[in-house]
Amino acid sequence: MTPLKFTHVHIPPTSDDARTMLLLHGTGGNERDLLELGSSVAPGARLLGVRGQVLESGMPRFFRRLAEGVFDDADIVVRAADLATFVATASEEYGFDSEQVVAVGYSNGANIAAAVMLLHPGTFRAAVLLRSMVPLVPAALPNLAGTEVLMSQGQSDPIVPRPAAERLAELLRNSGADVTLHWEDVGHGLSSADVDVAREWLAARR
Repeated sequence: MTPLKFTHVHIPPTSDDARTMLLLHGTGGNERDLLELGSSVAPGARLLGVRGQVLESGMPRFFRRLAEGVFDDADIVVRAADLATFVATASEEYGFDSEQVVAVGYSNGANIAAAVMLLHPGTFRAAVLLRSMVPLVPAALPNLAGTEVLMSQGQSDPIVPRPAAERLAELLRNSGADVTLHWEDVGHGLSSADVDVAREWLAARR
């Protein structure tokens, strides 16, 4: 079996929820950052928190960037493939259904989740993208029919302005995904309203 490449934490399910929440932190976070969020939005589900392998001034990320909002496309391609492979390998290691993985990502974590969907469709059953933008535009649009996505964005986000979020929603929709684009009157940070919206959205899709 291929060794698990990412530093991660695995918490088995405590309910009959068959889904696995793949938790992907923002810049400077780690594999434990979103555990509380994961248990709040999907109570009892399996949790798999993952740490990004790229360091930016000592802060973990999931892929390199050249400047704020300017990403290294070649690095994204490599890192997205690594994460997709990790999900498949972890499903064998921990015995979960690889077709029941839901990505829950914040900021940089949301962006790598979007990249995986665009480059490796079928890796995720669904995704909750919190403060996300277009990570890259693939050479050809994937087939994301049957994939459901919640994007929860901040109206006054200085890092991800509204047009940037809308471009990602359009890209995913053009690829066949069912996208719910939700707005909160906040900035880049998460709010309790984001948690409530994600919990209700996931509960309706259990």
